[in-house]
Amino acid sequence: MTTNPPDVSTAAGILRLGNAFCDAKALLTAVELDLFTQLQQAPGGKATADEIKELLSLHGRGLSDFLDLLVALQVLERADGAYRNSSGTARHLVRGGDAYIGGFLLRSSRNLYPAWGRLEEALRTGKQQSGSDFEQVTKNPAILRQFVGSMDAFTNVLGSELVKAFDWSGFSSVLDVGGARGNLCSQIVRAQPHLAGHVFDLPEMAPLAAELATELGLTGKVEFHGGSFFDDPLPQAEVVVLGHVLHDWDPTQRSYLVHKAYDAVLPGGALLVYDRMLDDEPEHAENLVISLDMLLVTDGGSEYPAAEITGYAEQAGFTGIEVSPLSDYDTLIVARKPG
Repeated sequence: MTTNPPDVSTAAGILRLGNAFCDAKALLTAVELDLFTQLQQAPGGKATADEIKELLSLHGRGLSDFLDLLVALQVLERADGAYRNSSGTARHLVRGGDAYIGGFLLRSSRNLYPAWGRLEEALRTGKQQSGSDFEQVTKNPAILRQFVGSMDAFTNVLGSELVKAFDWSGFSSVLDVGGARGNLCSQIVRAQPHLAGHVFDLPEMAPLAAELATELGLTGKVEFHGGSFFDDPLPQAEVVVLGHVLHDWDPTQRSYLVHKAYDAVLPGGALLVYDRMLDDEPEHAENLVISLDMLLVTDGGSEYPAAEITGYAEQAGFTGIEVSPLSDYDTLIVARKPG
């Protein structure tokens, strides 16, 4: 899917593009305020500006303009002086829903939005601008839970797509490497109950993984393994998944992880890699934005072309490598290990 920017052949289009951050911050602020959940829970799923003022404990100045901007952005609807969620926000931005993606937008608001304000510094120095590394994230339970929420937001969207994109019928086990608390693996196992699920991530994720397994009734069906994928051996499985993991690392580290995944895939099994991969032509603004996210929040990460990973996979010994689209922006690579 190609992102269409404003018409930058005109002064108005250039100004619109330069101020697009205002639209983004309006949406992020609505998520921070939990506006969409509060509206959904209001009588009849709607509320006036005065009612929203009381619901969210706001001052009131600028509130009508703020709400009308959200209407113009099509995330709210207005009728007879009352506001309600649009169909998309009702599905994706109301807490507790299966398709909730607000966790990632909270991360965008609190981490990515400030970091993008330092893009010039990142381009001049090549250094990340988020001000923290993942070790610090894991030491703060509240921030770790926020991070896990953002990962759940991605896998809530991609899980069903991955289930449909791959034939799981000939396999009995799946391992999600860097799988956070196991949200993706849980979706796969629920859709393919013949599979034994395994998740590998840092030990600090273990309580959150146990919490999710209990919540979904998957205790004993999805097993969590704690460790560092650079320092510790990976559990073995017939299907190994590296999803939104390789873009966190530089090319040398990506190659290392693909080779390490080869050792974890049982003979006759497969490696599945998905990321916001880059084409030869810079048409996909969304993926280029994510690649710059990696500049701003990691020490060496970036998005990458599919050819880079297929090259590593061939060097490791994988065969029958296939590349195909996965959802709107992601690309899926399937690499087979000879039996």
